Amino acid sequence: MADAAAKERKILVAVDESEESSYALSWCIKNIITGNSNDTLILLYSIPPRAVYSTLDGTGEKDHPEGYLFSSDILATMERYSSEVAQCVMEKAKRACEALNGVKVETIVEHGDARDVICQAAEKLHVDMLVMGSHGYGVIKRAFLGSVSNHCAQNVKCPVLIVKKPKTEGRSK
Repeated sequence: MADAAAKERKILVAVDESEESSYALSWCIKNIITGNSNDTLILLYSIPPRAVYSTLDGTGEKDHPEGYLFSSDILATMERYSSEVAQCVMEKAKRACEALNGVKVETIVEHGDARDVICQAAEKLHVDMLVMGSHGYGVIKRAFLGSVSNHCAQNVKCPVLIVKKPKTEGRSK
């Protein structure tokens, strides 16, 4: 058993700005991380891809060969905002990990669809476990928005722990 305790574990936690994500991280810290100095907790945030908007009246071809409705200033502002959100999410996640003595905490911010980013990171980093929150979408929302956690559970090769935040009294859906 001593050998099993000494094995290095890499635990990937997908984080975003949601309460469900924060709950999953704190649950992981309380229930999975043992304080073993061989543990590495990797926090991953995915900056969503920027939507490409084209002009609706067809005149964009001549005036805006790139087809964007937004000016480069607006696109730069949107990019800056996305980076600021990523930085805030990571700072909050790192603060949640401050009490972990001896555990290495790494952060990764990637651009792209969360489904792809999380699956690719889990494979590339050879993690032992993926932990993520569940937004608890109903059938209709899940059909339109898709479920990142379900996609990852189906496509990642390592064990996946999906942490559901308990429903509180008086909380409406």
